[in-house]
Amino acid sequence: MDYDFLSNSAEETIELGSSIGSRLKGGEVIALTGPLGSGKTYLTKGIAQGAGAGKESVPVNSPTFVLVNEYSGRLDIYHIDAYRIKSIKEFENIGFDDFCSPDSVVLIEWADKILAALKGINYVRITMSYEGKTSRKISMENLPQYIDLAE
Repeated sequence: MDYDFLSNSAEETIELGSSIGSRLKGGEVIALTGPLGSGKTYLTKGIAQGAGAGKESVPVNSPTFVLVNEYSGRLDIYHIDAYRIKSIKEFENIGFDDFCSPDSVVLIEWADKILAALKGINYVRITMSYEGKTSRKISMENLPQYIDLAE
């Protein structure tokens, strides 16, 4: 399923993410792309919260310098920031295959840098772009049927 949304604030982006996260079953890989400041981390924060992870004591933030953050909840969330990854081999070496399991969700910010590593994987692609000073267009492709956001 494909959807396009317009978010007018960080709060709306987090709320959308929470709605997605609450519907996740595990085993999903979500690739997020978009320019700096387009809201990828806010959406990720919402997805983690909706999946029962990223509680107040463990805030969800971008793992730019550590590459991967893990959050536990109803599902284990692996939040990868590929911004500083220089090659597909480096991406594979951080343990991507190990993160993919039926009880986890893998969220990849800056996924455009490692798309070749996702070849053959059924993944959700979310593209974010500016629509104004505080507005963001959020385009989602290949969402599973059980994540019906039209409800």
